[in-house]
Amino acid sequence: MEEYPVSPHTPFSASFPSAVPYHTGWSILPEAGAMSVEKALADGNLLEVVSVVEDTLKTASSTPVKIAVTGDSGNGMSSFINTLRGIGHEEEASAPTGVVRTTETPASYLSSDFPNVELWDLPGMGTSPQSLKEYVTEMEFNKYNLFIIIASEQFSMNHVMLAKTIEGMGKKFYIVWTKLDRDLSTSMLREEQLLKNIQENILEDLHKEQVCEPPIFLVSNFDPLLHDFPKLRNKLQMDLIHIRCDDPLQRLSHTFEEIINDKVTSLRARIYTESFQKTLGIQDPDDSEECLKTFKLLFGVDDESLQQVAQRMRTAATEYKNIMKSQELQTLSPQEQLIPWIHWNTAYYLRSIFSYIPFLGGFVTHYVRWVKHTLYLDMVAKDTKTILNKVLGDSIFLDEDRASGSSSQSCTFSTLSCREINPSTSMDLYTLS
Repeated sequence: MEEYPVSPHTPFSASFPSAVPYHTGWSILPEAGAMSVEKALADGNLLEVVSVVEDTLKTASSTPVKIAVTGDSGNGMSSFINTLRGIGHEEEASAPTGVVRTTETPASYLSSDFPNVELWDLPGMGTSPQSLKEYVTEMEFNKYNLFIIIASEQFSMNHVMLAKTIEGMGKKFYIVWTKLDRDLSTSMLREEQLLKNIQENILEDLHKEQVCEPPIFLVSNFDPLLHDFPKLRNKLQMDLIHIRCDDPLQRLSHTFEEIINDKVTSLRARIYTESFQKTLGIQDPDDSEECLKTFKLLFGVDDESLQQVAQRMRTAATEYKNIMKSQELQTLSPQEQLIPWIHWNTAYYLRSIFSYIPFLGGFVTHYVRWVKHTLYLDMVAKDTKTILNKVLGDSIFLDEDRASGSSSQSCTFSTLSCREINPSTSMDLYTLS
């Protein structure tokens, strides 16, 4: 049966229906979603892949998060939770407060400001560092996603070792210095100097135990609109996004890589055949530009597709084109140029030289084409991974902008390091190799 060339709108799976085996066991997506993303990548439909990313973020944004508020007894942990929730200490739903220890067992509280978040008020730590291990076990630290360590008056060794323990678990934590109003009313120092001294003393104690620098907030439980309380709330909103979406997007990234690798493996098995070239509509298999353009179309990284993706991601298409090695043959490294610049006339001369030996001239020509096409295939596949990596990275900051501009929460990537993510590092968040 005669095969017809693939048009820009012909799905890859229509021409090669068994090219990529479908995997329905991806835990990040339901079966229908897994089929959707695999078919989209098989067909070179990156716009559909963007939709899958958006759906994944939407689902992950409602994942429950547990936050533990801990510290020494009497540091104002319960008062802090009430202030963070935006309710008064006298209200019925408030956490009990007092000058003596009021929390004997872990208690969970909810807040309309932080949907699907459980704020856990933990009993204060013991009086000696030796009791820390028992405290961590008894309070079931493993079940919490984020910790807020409360301190006031002094940053004790209990606080330092607690921070070190949490960091060793790979969990994120904040240091919150409460009762700042009392410090300001009793100190002889200017406010600016007092705040600086508190920050420096906390960091000095942490550095002595090689604990990385965490976010530190100096607040008053009686003034939720002053000092660092607004910054704390904003930071918490963003980290909730990170906590919820980091793992799902990591797994989604791995899924993309597996599907692309399967596609490359399938294409390599067919790339040598003339029927493959005819099906893809390659008129001149020795024309580098034509072959490269065809492979880009096959993977969905042609100019038209990239423009559609860029519009969906609210950015310029050049942001994606500029990171593609295959965008212009002239930009390739000397090693990469070696095979692509063997033109049809070079192959012709090679074939002429060996034409006196039966069948050898045709073999050389076909071999040169196979090597060249295989190189183009690998190059475009790598570009596709790079672009998907950038799509995932761009989703971070696109959704962070949405979250910071409204009360609704969206999803983005996170890191477990002590540094903050900034836009210049978005391409390093996930590497699809």
